Amino acid sequence: MTVKWGLIGASTIARQFVINAIRAQADGEIAAVMSSSPERATAYARENGIALAVSTLDELLGSDVDAVYISTTNELHLEQALAAIKAGKHVLCEKPLALTSADARTMVAAARAAGIVLGTNHHLRNAGSHRAMRDSIAGGRIGKPIAARVFHSVYLPENLQGWRITRPEAGGGVVLDITVHDADTLRFVLADDPLEVSAFTQSAGMAASGLEDGAMCIWRFKSGIIAQSHEGFTTKFAGTGFE
Repeated sequence: MTVKWGLIGASTIARQFVINAIRAQADGEIAAVMSSSPERATAYARENGIALAVSTLDELLGSDVDAVYISTTNELHLEQALAAIKAGKHVLCEKPLALTSADARTMVAAARAAGIVLGTNHHLRNAGSHRAMRDSIAGGRIGKPIAARVFHSVYLPENLQGWRITRPEAGGGVVLDITVHDADTLRFVLADDPLEVSAFTQSAGMAASGLEDGAMCIWRFKSGIIAQSHEGFTTKFAGTGFE
């Protein structure tokens, strides 16, 4: 059985990663793409070998697709995911699921009630190093962990800046772009949930309109593990890692 996917958002991340990932599956097919700009949708479909280009959500959800991948700006995720769920389409949504935890829970509840699969594209769970760390901890091979550190401060390339550094209403800023990744990776590797978090944020010169482009967080987990994480858009030469 072929799973026909519709892309909600003619995005860079879909072009660079997700289209090829879907097509690499034996049952994966990209059947349609939606952009609010008809011209962009048409050009994107042509460039990426997609048969159908549409400019409204209703057109996409009314087409012959089984699942959708949502990679629009963050403030649109809730409405688009709920519409897809109502239409009976399975959903893979970019992180963050929504702008608030309450909205994210609404999405989860709607999918559960409809019997729809709703996934978040927290792809760092699939990194071999993270899976090896998780297995080592779970198997007791490194003893009992007491602390962890994530360093994930990068330089956001110009082609990805845009709304991420200028539009608070769209869910821009480093916390919703990178800190959410680190929160999920910590939870996955440690198989634990945080009880409390303290954070400082900064605007170090890239972000505008009151958005943050750097964050440093301290986490306390249920097991007693403490962790620190550093996220940023403005660091050109720093490495990233988890230890």
